[in-house]
Amino acid sequence: MTTDQNLMLHTKLSGFRLVVLANRFGCDTTFSRALHDRLIEGLDAAHARLRTIMALERSVLAGDDDYAAYRLAGENEMFERFTINLQDELEIDFDTHEYRINGGGWTNALSADCDGVDIDYPRLVAMCETELGSLAAIVRDIRQETGIVIHAARVVYTTYESS
Repeated sequence: MTTDQNLMLHTKLSGFRLVVLANRFGCDTTFSRALHDRLIEGLDAAHARLRTIMALERSVLAGDDDYAAYRLAGENEMFERFTINLQDELEIDFDTHEYRINGGGWTNALSADCDGVDIDYPRLVAMCETELGSLAAIVRDIRQETGIVIHAARVVYTTYESS
């Protein structure tokens, strides 16, 4: 992205942060306030990454750092994959049959008895607009205007059987 595009994105993110903060005052549940707080944290992280990109751009233009161009390319690549998780994050290691939720400890998904082996992986289910409340429209606008992916999903446990 060009410097002008970065400045426009920075401005949009600042505006969305203000909208989320203002919308948070109308929250009537702890869950809704927590979702708003997570979105604000994610927008702050996007701001920080964007400020790093802009600093590296200045360094490349000034010729101060020989490796700034490589670091800038890496930062741009990471920003393209930047996502914000509002609720739960699920990691599954299919080789070891383990999973973890929100960066916690790894849990084994295998259990065995005389009837066979059960593999019990949880799955992510997208939150509906009713669960997100007034935040749903804001999330949709952020995605549309900035391209930042926002995941709003919760973990649900299901059982799969194999023999």
